[in-house]
Parts: sequence; C-alpha cells; structure tokens
Amino acid sequence: MLSRGTKIGSYEVVSLIGSGGMGEVYRAHDTRLNRDVALKVLPEAFARDSQRMARFEREAKLLAALNHPNIAAIYGLEESGPIRALVMELVEGPTLAERIAAGPVPMDEALPIAKQVADAVEYAHDNNVIHRDLKPANIKVKADGMVKVLDFGLAKALSDEPTDADMSNSPTLSMAATMQGVILGTAAYMAPEQAKGKKVDRRADVWAFGVVLYEMLAGKPLHSGETVPETLASVMMRDSSLEALPANTPPAIRNLLRRCLDKNVKRRLQSAGEARIILEDVLSGAAPAESLAAGGVSSLGRRSLLLAAACVVAASLITGLAVWSLRPAPPAQPVSRLVVPLPPNEPLTGVTASVVALSPDGTQIAYVASAQQRIYLRALDSLDARPLTGTDGALSPFFSPDGQWIGFFAAGKLKKVAVSGGAVLTLCDATNARGGTWGADQTIVFAPGNNTPLFQVSAAGGAAQALTKLNGGETSHRWPQFLPDGKTILYTVGTGGSSDDATIAAYHLDTDEQEVLIRGGTFPSYVPTGHLTYYRAGTIMAVPFDASRSEVRGTPAPALEGVMAGAGNTGAAQFSFSRVGALVYVPGGPQAGAQFMMVWVDRKGVEQPLPAQPHAYANPKLSQDGRKAALDITEADKADIWIYDLMRDTLTRLTFDGINALPFWTPDGKRIAYRSIRPPNVNIYWRPADGSGAEERLTTSQSNHAPHGFSPDGRTLLYNAADPKTGWDIWMVPLEGERKPRPILQSPFNERGPKLSPDGRWLAYVSDESGRYEIYVQPFPQPGGKWQISSDGGGEVAWSPKGNELFFRTGGQREKMMAVNVQTQPTFSTDKPRLLFEGPYASGGAGNWSADYAVAPDAQRFLVLKNKEQEKTEALTQINVVLNWFEELKRRVPVGKQ
Repeated sequence: MLSRGTKIGSYEVVSLIGSGGMGEVYRAHDTRLNRDVALKVLPEAFARDSQRMARFEREAKLLAALNHPNIAAIYGLEESGPIRALVMELVEGPTLAERIAAGPVPMDEALPIAKQVADAVEYAHDNNVIHRDLKPANIKVKADGMVKVLDFGLAKALSDEPTDADMSNSPTLSMAATMQGVILGTAAYMAPEQAKGKKVDRRADVWAFGVVLYEMLAGKPLHSGETVPETLASVMMRDSSLEALPANTPPAIRNLLRRCLDKNVKRRLQSAGEARIILEDVLSGAAPAESLAAGGVSSLGRRSLLLAAACVVAASLITGLAVWSLRPAPPAQPVSRLVVPLPPNEPLTGVTASVVALSPDGTQIAYVASAQQRIYLRALDSLDARPLTGTDGALSPFFSPDGQWIGFFAAGKLKKVAVSGGAVLTLCDATNARGGTWGADQTIVFAPGNNTPLFQVSAAGGAAQALTKLNGGETSHRWPQFLPDGKTILYTVGTGGSSDDATIAAYHLDTDEQEVLIRGGTFPSYVPTGHLTYYRAGTIMAVPFDASRSEVRGTPAPALEGVMAGAGNTGAAQFSFSRVGALVYVPGGPQAGAQFMMVWVDRKGVEQPLPAQPHAYANPKLSQDGRKAALDITEADKADIWIYDLMRDTLTRLTFDGINALPFWTPDGKRIAYRSIRPPNVNIYWRPADGSGAEERLTTSQSNHAPHGFSPDGRTLLYNAADPKTGWDIWMVPLEGERKPRPILQSPFNERGPKLSPDGRWLAYVSDESGRYEIYVQPFPQPGGKWQISSDGGGEVAWSPKGNELFFRTGGQREKMMAVNVQTQPTFSTDKPRLLFEGPYASGGAGNWSADYAVAPDAQRFLVLKNKEQEKTEALTQINVVLNWFEELKRRVPVGKQ
C-alpha cells in the first residue's frame, strides 16, 4: 500500500480509494495540471512481467482512445521504480453496487442509468472494445445523474490471453485467484460462455448488462452462491428467473431482460445498441408492441391481429414502393471548390484567434487582414473585398443569426458593426477574448479572457454576466457556439495542456448543467446534417450528433484535412460554414511549431545571426550586462524558461514543469521573474538565475498576472493584472517588507506592458484609450501629465539603457521598429518617432504584454527572433471555399439512424 505523499511521476498520492483483483486504486493530485485523478497501481506480479506489460500498454493505448461522456477516461501510464500505474479520470460519487445495497432502484431512476450504461457499452463495442467485467461495482452514478462506466477492457488488458477452455484462463478469475470476495462478485455477472472459459465477444457484455439491469430493479443478484463454483454453476445451469422484478416493470423491459439473459448466445440480444433503443422508447413513452397489457387479447388472438396488421402494412409498402419507384431520386448537389486569393499586401492576420467567418446564408466572407488587423467583407459573387471602417485590431469575427451584424473583439472590448458599414458599437469588456456566438434571442455568449468561464451579454450592450463555472482542473472555457435550440452551447474546455487534449462540452442554459461530449479536440460547431464538428491536429473532425439530446451518436472521423489553426495553443481554428452547406477555411495546419533563430539587428537593419540552434523561442530579455538572454521555449505545447549565454553559446534550462513564460531579469542579474500557469490562476514567481534555489511566489491572484520588469533599484516589480470590470491594469508589488501589491493605473481602458525609465521617474506603457493601442508616458510613482508617444498605433515599448530613447513596434504585423528621442529635463518632451528598420521578425502584435525583442546595452542593436521558415505570410494569402460541403460530409461521416 502506498503512503500519502508518494510521488509517481507528476502525481502525488492523496488516499487509498479501494483495492481489487486488478490492483489498488488511489486518489492522487496531478501537480502539473492541478487536478485530482485516480491512479490504478497494478499488482506487482503484473508489473514484473515484461511481456504482459508490453501487451497491457498496447491495450491501454486502445482504451485511452475511447471518448464518451459515460466512460471514465484513461489519461496515460506512469511508472516510478517498480511501480506501474494507470492514470484515469477521477469519478466522484457512489458505485451502483453501493446504491443497490440500499434497496431496489426505482424504475424512473433505474432506466435512465441503464440507458447511459447501454450507450457507453454500444460506443465501446463500435470501437472494438469489450468490457468483460461489467458489474455494479464498475459503474458510478454522479450526483447529477451522470453515469460513468469504469475499467473498460482492463480485464483483457491485464489477463493472460486464453489459449484453451481451461477455467483458470478466464480473464476475470485469473485476476485474483485467492481473493474470494472479488471473484464471487465478478462471477455473478459472467455470461455462461465466459464462465465456461470460452472466448467471448460483445454478447458477453450484453448478458452482464441484463444482469445489472435486473439487479437494479429487483434489489438482489440474479445468480448467487456461497462459493465461486456454486455461483458459476448457477450462471451456467439455472434458468434466469424474473419473478423478483417489481410489478410495475413494463412488459418491454421484461422482454428486454429475457433477450439479454438468453443462455444461447446466438439467440441473445445481439448488441447494446438494441438495448439502448428499447430503453429510449420506454422512457419516451413510445414503447414497442410487446408492451400491450396482457389479458385484453389471447395469445392466439394477439398473433392473429399482428399477422393481419403485418399483411396490411406489407400491402401498403408494396403499393408505396411501386409508386415511389416511378419517381426519380432527387440528385445530390455537386460539391465545388474554389480559392479566394487575397492581395499580396493584405494577407490574413496570423494571430492566436480565429480570422474567418461565413455568413449564415453563405453569401459573404468576413476575414481579418493584416493591414491594421481590420475586418474585410467579401461577397462570394464579387471580385473585391471592402474594409469595415473602425474595426482596426479586430479578432474572431462572428455573424448575427440574420447575417446583418458582425460581432468581433478589439482593444479589449466586445464590439459589433453592421455589414453595411457605419459606426462600431462597443458592447462590453473582453480583455483577451477567445470567441463568441450570437443567439437568436439577441444574447451573445463569449469568452472574455484566457483563463475565464463563458460570459453572456445582450447584443444591445450592457453588463456581462458569468455563465459557466470552471470546475476542478479546468483553466478556461472558450470558442462557444449555440445549438439550434438556443438553450445549449457547445464550447472548448481547456486544462492548461495542448489544445488537441482539450475537451468539447455542452452547457444547458435551462438547467445550468455542463456535460462532456468529446475528449481531445477544440473549436466545436454543430452542422445541420446531424454532425458535431471540431478541430484536432490540422483536421476538421466530425461525429454523428443528436442536437435535441446533446448526444454523440457514433465514432469521430476526419471530415477535412489540411486546415490551419490559430497561432499558439489557444484552440482557435480557421474555418467556418453556413447553415446552407458552404465551408470556408484557411489551408495549412497547426501553427504552434514555428522555429525561430536569435538574430542581432543594428539600427540600419543589418542582421547578424547568433549560433544558437533554432527553437520555438519567445520573449527574449537581456541581462543588464548583455552577456545572457532569458527566453521561454515551447516544446510539445509546454513552455519553460531557458538561459542563453551569448559568450559561451550555451543554452541552459531554468524551469522544468512546462507552464512558465515571460522572463524578466532583476537589475543585478541574480534572479528571474516569470509568469506561471497554475490552474485556475496565473501568477508571478521568481528564482535564482543560476538555478541554485527554489522558486518563490511573488503575487497571489484569482485571475491573470504577467510580469513586466523591475524598478532600477530592484525593490519593486511592475506587472499587469486582468480585472473583469476594468480590463488590463498596471500594478506594482514591493519585494521587501509585507509585499502588499497596489495599482498604478486602473481605468475603464486596457493599460499594458509597463516599463520604467532607467532613472525610475517615468512610466511608459500601452493603452487603448483612443480606440487602438498607442504608447504613452507619465511620471512615476505619482501620476501627473501624460504624453502620447505614437500616433499610428504601437506596442512592445522599451527604454534605451540611458533613458534618452524609447523604442516600440508598429505596422500591420508590428514589423516596424520605431525610435523616438526623449528629454526629461527641464520638462518632458519628445521628437517625432522615426523608423529604424523593418522585417519579418517575431512579434506579439498590438498591445503585446512584453516586447518580443531586447535592446543591447549600447542601444546600437536589438536581439530579435526570426522565423526559420519564411512561409508564414505566404500561407495566409488565400481562403478556400467548398460549396455544398455538407454533401461531402454526409458521405465521409454517415449519420445513420438517429
């Protein structure tokens, strides 16, 4: 037994949940993603068997691919010394066995549970996974009624493969040959062929399902005995009596049980899907013919009536088919493809958000072009696009249901503009938005930030209200879309890892319930063909989906490959479709893997590459002596702080947990502060720059903090803090004494990227108070007059080491490096900004938290990041259009009967 605090990889044991033939199960805390999980520690005999473990790993990979709301998810495998553990979703709530122990389950409670179990088993069977150990102890019922089936396929994964009919090879019994209670509990749910040691198929699960349903209704086991042999003998030899069922059991349910519990495997109900359909019919009131009350008509009379009815139906069908055969089938609409090329000087903006949207009627494309990051509108029957005035800095456009308005995000606000043009209207704050959707009732649901739940606001504007809630381990809700009923919203649940590992969920406004639909994907949408689409690894995936019940009804499959994602790891994807069947998308794939080189660029734009190997670098910051650079490097969707020694050409890792970025040196070069994502919060930490000591937390927040540098004496840290009411504000925290933070700038606008002058008397920052981000300077620490430095937009501000110049970036992709002379005596004054150089260097765009460059100590050159592959802009010069795409979708991912 493992003690509390034992570490297995990034998982820390909290307590023992239970033990059984397949190992011990512990509650553990995932220190990396800040969530609780279940750890199934495998028996030592299994862990020592290399062949069995190799086969177990193969089976576990198959099981981990199961994505269904009623199946407890498998996250992965971990090992620590001799310990081998399976990491699984932690499901709170009692097992069905515990529920049944309290007495029979009422019919109105038992049938919904059984329906969810059948749905889970059906899905697993469709994916070639058989449970083999279905029983009440492996079924949990959460407080909200959601059912989770546990341990799918683990009986096979952990057993020896049966090679003959020897009972010792029965997968379940071989788990714990000496654990009588475990075996007894399992044996009672074995199908007769399984109890005889024969190889089993999905019909063994159908039998076990019938036993579980019977036990719920009757409140006692169907087969039992004092010993394992007696129990097995009862399963194999005794008829399954249904006498203990409640008197109110519908005839259709009795018949379902008889068919599930037929010992003849060929006459048994052949699939869990059939059981699900019968349960749905009973629950909806559309019970099949068997549910007619007995006694009103004799058995022979019933057969005669059914035979007569069958003859009438058959005659009608023959007549109908004869007439129907004379009608030509309606021709399928042809699928057509075309390309919308964009002007070379106006490529799509390569940002972290979505940049294309198609109007509901499929006639107009809205897209964000890099020139001023502005929305352009192009009708499909036109050769030209027109810009929408006032939309500079726009992100994530989306149409109103009638197609007459476009909602979008800019300058930390949610806004809207009419497609015909005119004034842009501001609706509410949205500091760092991640998508919106416009409902038929004129409610807009949106994600206002990186680490927030969904909010809602009237399309007329007003105060936004929180809608969803972040549950344990969830870092964000984003990319919402209304379903046709207007009462359900699809959205992405982020957990701090890769967007490909995010979760697709549904939120029901009328019940305030959230449910998981798909594990592993982002950017969900509903298609009127009866599909749920989402994005994963460069591909639009689709799965049959019942929108009226919010139910996934099949197996996801690729619908379209080669689709571009948003830059970074935000979960955005560049596609949109209309309700009439057209699709628009940007060709490409995930953008998170761009490789950058570190390059010196002088004031005239002359480059000198550094010898460091290319990586996914970001946010370079030089130490005060210019000998070292701190950067964050993203690898496999995890970011950490690294130190590059420019003198020795060595790269050394400073942090190791994959959740850190935005490094800043203390003036003495001894420490580095950085932002760290510890869900659900984002705070600031620091640690010694030589890696010799532990990290220390500097801020405490329930939202989002980002560092921006120190005062010249190193006694104060400046940072940005996100506030749901005021947007991005500038704060400071003393690093001595009580360390009590206080705001410096807090207004209805967004103030970002604060930088103190070398003498500590002037604060430069970025603000959107004019409607777009510009550079401003004001006195520090006491506010006074304010000077606007830039006039055509700007971001990523930095001081020269002597304090006589300010640098900032501007232009469509912030490709221009600007400089402006500054004088602080006798009064503050500046010259006109001038261009130093421009080029395709990495930039965070308008209002970036931190400069994506560093100024050398002599201010004569700049450390910048250059994309190793100069293909980013070229890949954003076209939009692909597929007309009648729904016809192709239906062929590639058949829906079948709903």
